[in-house]
Amino acid sequence: MVVGVSPDRRGRPALHLGALLARSAEDDLVLCTIVPTPWPPSPAKVDAEYRVELERVAAEALDAAHARIPADIAATTLVRSARSVPAGLLEVAEERDARFLVVGSSSAGVFGRIALGSISSRLMHSSPVLVALPPRGYRCAPHARVTRVTAAYGGSESSEDIVVAAAEVTARLGATLRLASFAVRARPPYTSGVGTEADRSMIDQWVEEVEAAGRAALDRVRDLAAVPPRLETVIGYGESWDEALEDVEWQDGEVLAIGSSAVGPVARVFLGSRASKIVRNSPVPVVVVPRGTVAELAGRAGRAV
Repeated sequence: MVVGVSPDRRGRPALHLGALLARSAEDDLVLCTIVPTPWPPSPAKVDAEYRVELERVAAEALDAAHARIPADIAATTLVRSARSVPAGLLEVAEERDARFLVVGSSSAGVFGRIALGSISSRLMHSSPVLVALPPRGYRCAPHARVTRVTAAYGGSESSEDIVVAAAEVTARLGATLRLASFAVRARPPYTSGVGTEADRSMIDQWVEEVEAAGRAALDRVRDLAAVPPRLETVIGYGESWDEALEDVEWQDGEVLAIGSSAVGPVARVFLGSRASKIVRNSPVPVVVVPRGTVAELAGRAGRAV
């Protein structure tokens, strides 16, 4: 698992999430800092001296980050030169055959929520591996493990695949699995109540359909060779995405898994508008899974039956 470490040492949430995932999956960590490569390249001495200074700062940041990794997790450090931070992290993830790429939230976001900055936004639309993001200020206990994986579920066939893929990973982690759907109905711009009954009827119908589809998805999970120890479903209601996610109970050690949009490239992450809203309002770490990886995990789980 590759963890992007910022030279300014503000990446503690990513370190906590990386440690949580690595311990749960019994994997190791590669702590990586990207040093930008000047373009076009210049032989000037001042550029060389500046580069040396950047590498020194990066090495110090990595040493500080490594010192924060719990002793039960194997971790190595790496300074990589690249034209951009996302490109460098993706190069390292590919070279190391990483299963996860962990990056922190933007420092400009709301505390306790995930804020997409320039680096995470780029990865959210180009990564061929799973991208994990913690909320701002995220912390977990020194020996914590993933306790529950909640799969965001919309009731479609592609959503069913993300459930099976999440079940395959969840069973391996020894965690429980939950399906979560979110019913968002904006407050009408009037108070007379006219027209609200139709809105409620549409939402009620959607809830019935998504609950039936969720039961069918869990039946498929129960037929797998490795089944998570507990399966459940939940629906969050609200007049905004923030309210809908707050309507759902979240626990320590939980992560939210969400599949990338069907309109994007198959092999890479691509967030649609709904998925992006869920990510931005999640109070727990989010793992975004490329469609290609969803299909691979779901197929592997099916072959294990």
